[in-house]
Amino acid sequence: MSGSKLRSRWAALAGAVAALLLISGCGASAPQEQKPADPVAKVSFEPGADAGEVNPAAPITATVDRGRFDSIALTNADGKQVAGELSKDGKNWHATEALGYGKSYSWTGQAIGDDGKQVPVQGAFSTLQPKKTIRATINPTDNAEVGIAMPISVKFDEAVQDKAGIQRALTVQTSVPVEGSWAWLSDRQVDWRPKEYWPAHTHVSVHAKLYGQSYGQGSYGLADLSTEFDIGRAQIVKAAVGTHRLVVMRNGEQVASYAASYGEEYDPGRNTPNGTFIVMEKRPVEIMDNPRYGYHDVRKTWAARFSNHGEFIHENQENAAALGKVNNSHGCINLSAADAKDYYDSALLGDPIEVTGSASTMPPQFDVYDWLLNWEQWTKKSAV
Repeated sequence: MSGSKLRSRWAALAGAVAALLLISGCGASAPQEQKPADPVAKVSFEPGADAGEVNPAAPITATVDRGRFDSIALTNADGKQVAGELSKDGKNWHATEALGYGKSYSWTGQAIGDDGKQVPVQGAFSTLQPKKTIRATINPTDNAEVGIAMPISVKFDEAVQDKAGIQRALTVQTSVPVEGSWAWLSDRQVDWRPKEYWPAHTHVSVHAKLYGQSYGQGSYGLADLSTEFDIGRAQIVKAAVGTHRLVVMRNGEQVASYAASYGEEYDPGRNTPNGTFIVMEKRPVEIMDNPRYGYHDVRKTWAARFSNHGEFIHENQENAAALGKVNNSHGCINLSAADAKDYYDSALLGDPIEVTGSASTMPPQFDVYDWLLNWEQWTKKSAV
């Protein structure tokens, strides 16, 4: 083979090898590193992380999607943990106590995803700071036994602006069905009474979820309230002025009829006025004053008040000659010492006293006037 032919073959072979190397080099680059997959678990909070002005009575929850909590805690700025409960599947946690006003809270802990990867539990939020907190009281108090006309009364230290919102936070539960309604008697008082008298021996539970409730204008409830009490036997006083008798009905039967003297019939300032009242308080001794009629520091026993206008059922032995014959008191119902004691011992706070036959009627303005309103008038005072 000639030299020229040999050189041509070597050149062709070198070109082929170069082409092969070029092709091999394009197809055999180093493999790329893959980015690790993100954890699948997602933690969410209610309220959301970094939320402000949170109502401390609102539900506080944490939830894991595609995972479960391995550990979780909600702590205040002092490091105290908020009581809470974790669901059996570990996916949901909720606070079991109300938070404080004007406080900051932080989430800590760890969640484990379905992929086995860990996700931190972290975040923070703060609660609202009221301009003012308002205190309330409730009556009857726990374990009381009261009469069949006793209203439930919630009173506030300051005027309530958002009456509808507050009324929705009030619940009444009874051991037997009882129709009733709330009514706002003033900006500081809301009462609940049944349409008719309570059934005897009803057990009553009242809950006022007032903590965290807005009263309006930046004011909020100071604390929740509750009470449980019982209605006693059904005792009604029938005070028919013209009969000069005070009749006591118990469980539908007459159990007493006392000789009485009611208010002077011909002086409107001395009438025992018509109306349905309740026994508001009982005192073994009451000191009475009425400057208009010239008496001061008069001591009377076995006094049961039934109006803040000044009416009582009480002993007036000094007026014994008029009892059962003449109405000559200054508005109270006078009884003998023995009869006054007998009635006093039988009475419960909240017993109804029905006065009829008088020349005047009590206007609905003296506490307690719940039963001076008919049912239509009463329900119109509801805010919802």
